[in-house]
Amino acid sequence: MADTKTPETEPEKQPRSVRVVLLALMITMMLAMLDNMIVGTAMPTIVGDLGGLEHLSWVVTGYTLATAASTPIWGKIGDMYGRKGAFMTSIVIFLIGSALSGMAQNMGELIGFRAIQGLGAGGLMVGVMAIIGDLIPPRERGKYQGMMAGVMALAMIGGPLVGGTITDNWGWRWSFYINLPLGVVSLIAISVVLHLPKKRSQSRIDYLGAGLLTLGITSIVLVTTWGGSEYAWTSARIMELIAIGVASLIGFVFWQTRAAEPIVPLHIFRSRNFTLMSLIGFITGFVMFGATLFLPLYQQSVQGASATNSGLLLLPMLGAMLVTSMVAGRVTTSSGKYKVFPVVGSVLMVIGLYLLSTMDTGTSRLTSGVFMAVVGLGMGCLMQITMLVAQNSVEMKDMGVASSSTTLFRTLGSSFGVAIMGALFNNRVQDVMSERAGALGSKVTERSAQLDAAGLAKLPAAAREAYQHAVSAGTHTAFLLGAVVAIAALVAAVFVKEVPLKGAGPQKADEAGDGTTVAPPPMVEAV
Repeated sequence: MADTKTPETEPEKQPRSVRVVLLALMITMMLAMLDNMIVGTAMPTIVGDLGGLEHLSWVVTGYTLATAASTPIWGKIGDMYGRKGAFMTSIVIFLIGSALSGMAQNMGELIGFRAIQGLGAGGLMVGVMAIIGDLIPPRERGKYQGMMAGVMALAMIGGPLVGGTITDNWGWRWSFYINLPLGVVSLIAISVVLHLPKKRSQSRIDYLGAGLLTLGITSIVLVTTWGGSEYAWTSARIMELIAIGVASLIGFVFWQTRAAEPIVPLHIFRSRNFTLMSLIGFITGFVMFGATLFLPLYQQSVQGASATNSGLLLLPMLGAMLVTSMVAGRVTTSSGKYKVFPVVGSVLMVIGLYLLSTMDTGTSRLTSGVFMAVVGLGMGCLMQITMLVAQNSVEMKDMGVASSSTTLFRTLGSSFGVAIMGALFNNRVQDVMSERAGALGSKVTERSAQLDAAGLAKLPAAAREAYQHAVSAGTHTAFLLGAVVAIAALVAAVFVKEVPLKGAGPQKADEAGDGTTVAPPPMVEAV
């Protein structure tokens, strides 16, 4: 049953049952983060078994589309009908999709089953963050969200290693089946230990708003996925998708002002802090996923690193992110202060990305590792603080949509980051190859500017050297763009208002700031 303790009377040490729930949440987040990392490593084997190389990209795109489109809907369902039921349902759907993906007999089935898996995945991250928001007061929440950031970093480091080990020893189908025992453990723990008040909204889900938002997000993700690869950026197909996306999102915003129970209540954006955190989250996603894409490519192509342990190549960045996230969380918990982290984190991110842009064919692994660590320190200051401040800026009834909106902005940022940085990288690589290797250079990169280790080894020495210079030039352009974009995060961080965290002591109702009146809510304790 629910207990109604105020933040001021909340014990410093969380009850054992809450810690069990937090462990289950960490397992669930690991599921969400590990999946793409493991599957990515297994993809060559999957294609070799099922065929359908021409549809390979849809294995990832279908999952990403379903995840992005369902994320805000899961958040709203949790707010309206109860967090526990929505979260457990999303886990079940994710596990069903995992089991079906493991049983797929052809590429078409795998793409469809991955989409089902993505629908469930959309509720995993949102559910984790929203339940933490229900159970833990913001003053205490920082250290737990820092632990969650640590789980994310570990998944990004260990995912490729785990994926390679599973594929080599058990077969690619176990890349999906491995989710089942972990998911069942999480389901049992949450079912038995987590007890939240049941909700039953009399309003109906805003289906029109959900449809418009889904159409808009789908169009955006397809533009960023297909633009410059499947279709030229100026092609009719891309222009059509842009038009559909813009029209859908304009229609969505218009409808949200009239819907009885909007999917994304626009009043949450009246909070200055929430809007700024959404922007910073978008930029963090833009930078982080762009960096994780191009750094291994640079190290493999230019520095001669092995692709087998590709996850370990990012260890300086992800390790620094892990440590900083946990330190930032604990400092926020002990002091109640948080504005310093977005500011310092943005500064470090700008400096780190600029340093990465200076890498060339002579840069040592030690030097590039130091540069990566600077970026990691910056992202560690930003990753979970953005979610903490966003949740602190809304009322408890909007906790789900606040969590889902912040997650969605980060997801969209990653899509834009990979697409825009990728387009600049590819164009620069092709230009430099043409300059240095002439017709041969153009032929080498006409199909793809990203060569694998096998393709690189087959090149003549002159072409290989030209390609190394081209990759250096491409990463310079991509990371320089990242540094410029990160400046926007710094500007946004400067304008963040340090509103006292709920649970940090007595607080007047009008101190929630930014035009939003929020009184400290009663805490819900798992028993």
